[in-house]
Amino acid sequence: MTSRAVQYARYGGPEVLEVVEREDPQPGPGQVRLAVRAASVNPADWKLRTGAFAPGETAPRQPVVPGFDVAGVVDAVGEGVTTLQVGDEVLGGTSGGAQAEQVVVDADGLVARPAALSWEVAGSLATVVATAYRVLERLGLAPGQVLLVHGASGGVGVVATQVALARGITVIGTASGRHQDDVRALGATPVVHGDDLVDHVRAATDRVDAVLDAAGKGSLADLVALAGSPDRVVTIAHPDADDHGVEFSSGGTVDGALAEFVGMLAAGTVRAPEVVVYPLEQVGRAQEDNRTGAVSGKLVIVP
Repeated sequence: MTSRAVQYARYGGPEVLEVVEREDPQPGPGQVRLAVRAASVNPADWKLRTGAFAPGETAPRQPVVPGFDVAGVVDAVGEGVTTLQVGDEVLGGTSGGAQAEQVVVDADGLVARPAALSWEVAGSLATVVATAYRVLERLGLAPGQVLLVHGASGGVGVVATQVALARGITVIGTASGRHQDDVRALGATPVVHGDDLVDHVRAATDRVDAVLDAAGKGSLADLVALAGSPDRVVTIAHPDADDHGVEFSSGGTVDGALAEFVGMLAAGTVRAPEVVVYPLEQVGRAQEDNRTGAVSGKLVIVP
C-alpha cells in the first residue's frame, strides 16, 4: 500500500518541498502507525529544511519528511505494544515524519484524544506543551512569584501562561497591541512589547522573578534588566542568548506534561492556542508563514 507524504531531498527554500507517493511505513517494536488527521508546523521544520543545522551540506543523506506533532487514528500496532489498539484516536510528538498521510510513532509518546478536542487542535499541541512545561520546570517558580512571558499570545506563551496561573504564579504577558485582549483573556496582565518594554512592565508590576522569552525580537537586554539576572531568563527564540548569558532552551520533555495539559483542556480549565489550517499541498506556504510570522496562531497541516 502507498500513501502521500511531504518530503525534501535537498536543502533550500519552500520550493524543495514536494508531495510524493511512498510505501506505507511499518511500525517496529514499541511503535504504532497513525493515519494522520493533523500535523503542525514548527520552526524546526523550516530550519532543518534550509540546512541550518548542516552547514556546508547541500542535501540530507536521504529524503526527509518534516513534522514533529501529530494527531491521528492508530491503524497498525508494532510488537510489544499493549496500551494502544487499532482504531484508537491519539495525539503526541514524533521524531519527524508527521506531515504525511501516515506516520510511525513511539507508542509511549501518545495520549488519548478527548472527543471534544478537534483534530486540528490535537495535532498542534505536542511541541508547544513540551516547550512550555520544560521552561517552567527550569525556572522553578513558586506560587505567588511573578513570571514575565514575553510573547504570551503565541503558542508556547498561551500554554505557559495558563499552566503558570494554574500553579498560583502571577503572569505578566507581553504581546502586540492587537493581542492585548487575548492575553487578558488568559488571566494574565497584558503589556505591549516594543521600545519601552522595561517601562511598560514596571508600570504593571514592581517585581519580575523570572522571564520566559518566547518572542525574541532583540529584547534580551531588557528582559535581563527586568529579571535582575541572566540566570532568571530562559529564551526559546533568541539566537544571541549566549551574548547575554541567557540559557537557550531547545529540547527535552517533562514526563506527563502532554497528558496533564490535554486533561486540563478536556476539563475546560484552559484553552488551546488558535490554529490556522492548510492542506498538505500547501505545506511550503505554511512553513514560510511560520518562518516570517505572517499568520498568527499555530499552523496545522491536514492531509
